Amino acid sequence: MTKIGLRKAWFQVHKWIGLILAILIIPLCVTGAALVWDEAIDHAVNPQRYAVSAGPTLAPDRLAAAAQAAVGTARIATLKLPAEPGAPAIASTGPSPTKVQGPAARTNVWLDPATGHVLDVANSRSGLVMTMHMIHGTMLIPVWGRPLVGWLGVAMLLSCFTGIWLWWPTVGRWTRGLRWRRHRNVDTNLHHLFGFWIALPLFVLSLTGAWISFPSFFGPLVGENGRAMGFSAERAAMNKAQPLAATHTPLAVAQAAALTTLPGRVTQVSWPTDYKARWQFAIRPAKGKPATVAVDDASGAASVAPDMDRGQAGIARLMRQIHDGTGMGIVWQVVIFLGGVLPAVLAVTGVVMWWRARGWKAELAARQQRKLVTE
Repeated sequence: MTKIGLRKAWFQVHKWIGLILAILIIPLCVTGAALVWDEAIDHAVNPQRYAVSAGPTLAPDRLAAAAQAAVGTARIATLKLPAEPGAPAIASTGPSPTKVQGPAARTNVWLDPATGHVLDVANSRSGLVMTMHMIHGTMLIPVWGRPLVGWLGVAMLLSCFTGIWLWWPTVGRWTRGLRWRRHRNVDTNLHHLFGFWIALPLFVLSLTGAWISFPSFFGPLVGENGRAMGFSAERAAMNKAQPLAATHTPLAVAQAAALTTLPGRVTQVSWPTDYKARWQFAIRPAKGKPATVAVDDASGAASVAPDMDRGQAGIARLMRQIHDGTGMGIVWQVVIFLGGVLPAVLAVTGVVMWWRARGWKAELAARQQRKLVTE
């Protein structure tokens, strides 16, 4: 195939990826851009959840009692304590049975850590931020949603590659491609210029998104198995486990045992369940890395628990961090935001360019037809 023929072939691939998938790519990219700032969005949409008082944080058992009173017969399963001043404490109930794809629904309770006052109560699968998470993760499509999102990532990888190929000037130095006026139409110039600058970040985001959707394929390529990536049968059972109706060891006693084993600040408490009857305390010590201490509910014996995510600390965890920007700094978070907004612009400008091309091609064909008739 000649260079011109290859360019035409790549053009067709690039064009039809954009046209066929535009209606899916736009919501996927826009929600991804917004979710970079999910905490800020939740602050703006639900300010009542963050109206906390000044003062020291109450003991976990007092916060748990306030949360339990707010959820009635449901059982508290976890309690997340504020990581910084001005943040609320958040308690969650055990999972509710559901046939819907994704994490099981729970009831979340936001608490003022200084007073125990209930700030808000909501279903974990409700609200603007969670809806955006579900759109971005599954497009709200049961069963096949996550694989579909993964294949969209693969398609966007190919679109990035073909886009750079088509952007590259056919005549002169490559720097000519950085010019604004490569075409008389503004939308075409926007498509060329934005496409070039976002191609590499979008390639990275598409790759990491596909990796998250297909861990069983990508994991073995780098020596990570399913268990290491957090998809073991044990983890699935733990996610469905229900907190015990009554515990043998009170929360305050279990906490004291945990802090004796590993002194520090408790950041999260998990209740004993029908799968594993043990308390779990996430503790941030004064020195060293955070760890989890397990306290057997029957005996009260405490021990440092093995890190369930230790195997995930490699490529799989890094891919998720790169994709959502967690702990990656403001610069990369801005890049992710642009990596969501600009592809939506590219999808729109690409459709406009295709529609205009249909018009002038139809006009050209009509002129040629008229010329043949007159001859």
